[in-house]
Amino acid sequence: MWQALRDELHPQGFELVTVGLDTLGAAGCRTFMEAAQPTHPALLDQYHVLARSLGVINIPSAVWIDESGTIVRPAEAAPSPRQRPRDSAPPQLPPGTPERVVGMMTEAAKISSDSEAYHEALRDWINNGKDSRFALTPEQVIARSRPRDDNVALGHAHFELASALELEGHHADAITHFRRAHELVPDSWTFRRQAWSLEPGPEGPLARFWQGPAADNPEAWPYEGDWLNDIKEVGAENYNDPFQP
Repeated sequence: MWQALRDELHPQGFELVTVGLDTLGAAGCRTFMEAAQPTHPALLDQYHVLARSLGVINIPSAVWIDESGTIVRPAEAAPSPRQRPRDSAPPQLPPGTPERVVGMMTEAAKISSDSEAYHEALRDWINNGKDSRFALTPEQVIARSRPRDDNVALGHAHFELASALELEGHHADAITHFRRAHELVPDSWTFRRQAWSLEPGPEGPLARFWQGPAADNPEAWPYEGDWLNDIKEVGAENYNDPFQP
């Protein structure tokens, strides 16, 4: 969907750069990138440097940067272009889909997303540049950027240490620091999702993200939450911040 948008808008001087946030790097992102076959720059960020530098707490998020390299909108939820009418029925899952996966897809369908408003704003900025009403001043960008206190800074340090330990094969030690990062930066879904996706399962690490805590042995799950239970707790309507013009 993003590739199609880039192809549409590239003749107007727009370039899309995608960044995969994944501690496993190419091993975690390769299949998705090869499936997308991007013609735009597609980067990998093993240590979530983008999240630390620009305040990314969830995906998909986007930052608007003008031709001079100036941020004109800080990190915000960036819904993908809508592929079907808003009032159309969601795709049917195949028979035999695990109950947990059905639950996750059901909650995902409830996530608030004003794709039309976001992409109307994006096109307005591409057409009008700095004169677009959606292009913020530097002062407005700073005001909308997420504050970074000592807890957030320390949380990012724990997350980077956890990522380094994971890559060196020290999974149990990595869990300790992932948990601490979750405590210090509780609004970061990227931190939580990354740790969950690294838990080993019979079909590989990412499969455990979909499986979550095993019903017959929940104590084996090393984290306090998981995607399905956490999104039910906060409410799918609160998963993303609403788009602000």
